[in-house]
Amino acid sequence: MKSFNIPEYYRSHIISPLKELRRKRDKLKRDFTPTLLDFGPVRFLVARHFGFCYGVENAIEIAYKAISENPDKRIFLLSEMIHNPDVNRDLQERGVRFLMETSGKQIVPWEELRPDDVVVIPAFGTTIEIQQKLAEIGLNVEQYDTTCPFVEKVWNKATQIGQKDYTVVVHGKPSHEETRATFSHSKESAPTVVVKDMAQAQRLATYLTGESAKEQFYTEFKGQFSEGFDPERDLQRIGVVNQTTMLASDTQQIADFLKTVMIRHYHLMPDEVETRFANTRDTLCYATNDNQDSTYALLKNPADFALVAGGYNSSNTLHLVELCQEKLPTYFIETEQKILSRELIRHFAIHTKEEVVTEHFLPDHEPVTVLLTCGASCPDAVVEGILLKIVSFFPAARPVDEVMAEVGQRFGS
Repeated sequence: MKSFNIPEYYRSHIISPLKELRRKRDKLKRDFTPTLLDFGPVRFLVARHFGFCYGVENAIEIAYKAISENPDKRIFLLSEMIHNPDVNRDLQERGVRFLMETSGKQIVPWEELRPDDVVVIPAFGTTIEIQQKLAEIGLNVEQYDTTCPFVEKVWNKATQIGQKDYTVVVHGKPSHEETRATFSHSKESAPTVVVKDMAQAQRLATYLTGESAKEQFYTEFKGQFSEGFDPERDLQRIGVVNQTTMLASDTQQIADFLKTVMIRHYHLMPDEVETRFANTRDTLCYATNDNQDSTYALLKNPADFALVAGGYNSSNTLHLVELCQEKLPTYFIETEQKILSRELIRHFAIHTKEEVVTEHFLPDHEPVTVLLTCGASCPDAVVEGILLKIVSFFPAARPVDEVMAEVGQRFGS
């Protein structure tokens, strides 16, 4: 795996070495068990995989390279580089401006851009329409394009199956930047429709089988299908791809469900399935899978509560929070600053989409056991800050060096 040049202040003297220890011990990634950091009165079970993935580190490296190479030019980001407030704030403090909000709403009019400006494409990628708009202005859209290779892999698969006369079903959040980009690229080669969850997939199936009238489709899926889409014609052969940050298990369930519908509706034999349903299993993002599998393994362990760090608009982080909340009290926080005191924590409630304050989040007994993980766009330094903030509430806690030495011995360093 390539090593990226990212700012040192995103790294951690605790978390980064811990990841490297586990990587060296388990290069094939077969061990998803968490790492125990035992401080005595408080213990942390840290997920095996979490934090910056390949695509995020690639995007950060390119963004900071754009800044260093263009000291006298105006630098713009299409929208947030990644869904992490610390990274985006740092880029803005260095003079980078956003052209759009994450929703796609314009902040800086296209007319204000000049051919000698620098525009950075975020890790989520962008639509073909925006690429064309930037090219018309005379901007070099390829020089600082940070689109994640695994997002591009989904685009390529959509193109491949489209060329084989399949319709593309995108599992994703219709308003998310990545899904908007994937939809844009996919519809160039194939009829395309977006489903946000299993409930919508089940509704789509009723149009596939003819149970629902196609006129209703256009209202029910408004804004989620390509121009000229005809459910009677375009749902006869399909393939499923996803927004890479969705729960892999959810995408697979949707794909398996639609595949079963196809088999039953067309009475397909096993060797006939691909005449109606394309095999797209290889499009699932490795980092999303690893982080989710690590969270499942983390949740096999008893604990008092879970802390999940990351940006509140980070899709992959939200899914980790959902997994944890099914098992135990879970606090979703951006940074250690949200831990207000030993008694109070300010955290994001994913159902109401607002911050709330919870009292007495730390139990009175000892040892306290905490599950700790974060999303793919969260720096190691943030996770370290959260860990050390919690440890500071326990005066009798063992020193960090002692705990890390113990971990090093355990993993053979």
